[in-house]
This record gives sequence, structure tokens and C-alpha cells, in this order.
Amino acid sequence: MNDDVAVSALAALAHADRLTAFRLLVKAGPEGVASGDIAEALSIPPTRMSFHLATLERAGLVRAWRDGRRVRYAASYEDMRQLLAFLTEDCCSGNPAICGDLLGLASACAPQRRA
Repeated sequence: MNDDVAVSALAALAHADRLTAFRLLVKAGPEGVASGDIAEALSIPPTRMSFHLATLERAGLVRAWRDGRRVRYAASYEDMRQLLAFLTEDCCSGNPAICGDLLGLASACAPQRRA
């Protein structure tokens, strides 16, 4: 990941509604959530939610796909892990005692792949 990609992702998360939506999608797992359900869960008008979700998608933090007449969104776990790794790669001059096991935490949160 380079600085420009990281800045884009962080800028997308730098809004309360987008951050809340992203956290909801991270919890929801790879199956994702329909955009209307996200808007309803967060009490945000659907058109405004679509705008926020599109911003997160452009930043690479979420992916979207059609499911019948609905659009579903899911967190892009790989891109999220890359952002976390980018932010922590120089953490405390590489001293894991200071930084903790952030990368281990990120991998523990990864969705399990189905065979």
C-alpha cells in the first residue's frame, strides 16, 4: 500500500456515518448487508447511505454486488488488513512490546475460508 491509497481509505473513514457503516459491515462478515438494511440500522436516509457506501467502495474498503433488486455491501477484509499493516509497519521502531500484536489481531478477525 502506498501513501495515496492509505490517505484515500482514511479520508473515507473520517466521517461518523461512514465509519459506523464500515464497522457494521466488518461485523456482518463476508455475506454483507443490503444497502437499505444498513441505512435502516443506522437511521440514515437511503440516498445519503448510498453516497457514503459509494465513498467507502471507491476507497477500496468495501465491495458491492447485486443480489436480485438489492445491492449488498461487505467489508473488504484484505484491504482493511493492508491498511492496518501500513499504519503499523513502522510502529515504535518495530518493537512489538510497545505496539502489541496488532497484526495478529487483524488476522484473528479474518473471515474463515470455506472449503
